[in-house]
Amino acid sequence: MRNLLPAAALLALMALLPMSCITTDTAYSRVAPGIWRGVLELEKFSIPVRDKDTVFTLTEQFREGEIPFLFEVKYLDDERFYLEIHNGAERIRCDSIQYGRDRSQARDTFNVFFPEYATYLHVEVRGGVMQGEWIVTTKDNYRIPFYAHAGRNYRFTTLNQKPAADLSGSWAALFGLEEETPQKAIGEFRQEGNHLQGTFRTETGDYRFLEGTIQGRRFWLSAFDGAHAFLFSGSLQPDGSLQGEFRSGTHYRTLWKAWRDSTFQLADPDSLTTLKPNAPRIAFDLITPEGKRLTFPGPAFDGKIKIFTIMGTWCPNCLDEVRFLADFLAQNPEWAEQMRIVGFAFERVKPETVNTHLLTYKKRLGLPFDIVYAGKADKKAAEEVFPALSRVVAFPTMIILDKQNRIRSIHTGFDGPATSKYADFQAKFAALIQQMTQE
Repeated sequence: MRNLLPAAALLALMALLPMSCITTDTAYSRVAPGIWRGVLELEKFSIPVRDKDTVFTLTEQFREGEIPFLFEVKYLDDERFYLEIHNGAERIRCDSIQYGRDRSQARDTFNVFFPEYATYLHVEVRGGVMQGEWIVTTKDNYRIPFYAHAGRNYRFTTLNQKPAADLSGSWAALFGLEEETPQKAIGEFRQEGNHLQGTFRTETGDYRFLEGTIQGRRFWLSAFDGAHAFLFSGSLQPDGSLQGEFRSGTHYRTLWKAWRDSTFQLADPDSLTTLKPNAPRIAFDLITPEGKRLTFPGPAFDGKIKIFTIMGTWCPNCLDEVRFLADFLAQNPEWAEQMRIVGFAFERVKPETVNTHLLTYKKRLGLPFDIVYAGKADKKAAEEVFPALSRVVAFPTMIILDKQNRIRSIHTGFDGPATSKYADFQAKFAALIQQMTQE
């Protein structure tokens, strides 16, 4: 006769089920397919040994100083696979993968490259566990430890503690409370039960797709896109306001607060940068990565609507903007014939490799316009290329000129698809282009 588990042992086993890995298809040759929970460790922790009576708590699923995110391993055939990172509604396909084997450790290894950002994940795999680090090649020795477990489909926790409030809606916010001049922002949140999504808009761009949880009075949001690793933590205060901390990788940490205020506004993005009095005309003479000379004013730009965007391949808001521009050209071919777009890339990549990097960036995104190296990633460098501008506040900054080379708009930052203002920008941009095509 088979031995049956005592009732107490059975209950203990059931308590562990929420933490158990989801069963994955074992018919794979390299990495377990399906959902994985990845974690970037901003601080190293020692993991305590659990005894049989341990009850899982929030701190055992998520520790402060960790940036969690979900990704999925998808196979194209028996050998080839790619990763798809999940941030709220965003899906990021990562298919630049180099697979190998560490003979000294007898472990499978692979690198997941983010060519757009010159970063990569270096990972060792053993069964349903990954361990390695995220490496940013444009910074000196910038490495963040990384680990992941197959089958774990929660971002922060499986717990469902009743939220103390519904955070959905708009929040006035200030970042950098410890600084002399805090930065204004607007938080845009959507909450369904314990699930929390949203972003923060600022006067220089947005924090893209954030996803997380609210448990009681505390909440967390995170995002990882290959360029940035964001962690927002906060708590609901007795007066209904929010207070928290923001961490960007291991290099930036600041305090923030937020409150309900329907009258709170950010500065108009078309007002932050202007033309200097008696400004010199915009002019440049540069060589594209393909070796083509790009001169303005010049015949190639005559009679065209011109869009010059100050950008960087390391900048996710810039990525959102160039994707928008590429989509706009594809969706409006009758206007596209009258437009000429140039991206001026201010880069962190070494000058000797920057043109190869820009060619890769352009090819991967399928950009139908020129991108040219304009200098190092520095606002002052951008101001030297565009001395007619009063200042450069942010990457990206979009300069729109009509067919007569008159500046019609200087737009600072970019409210991308994660924000409530994206549709407004699309409509305003289309209206301006249509107007200029008819002039």
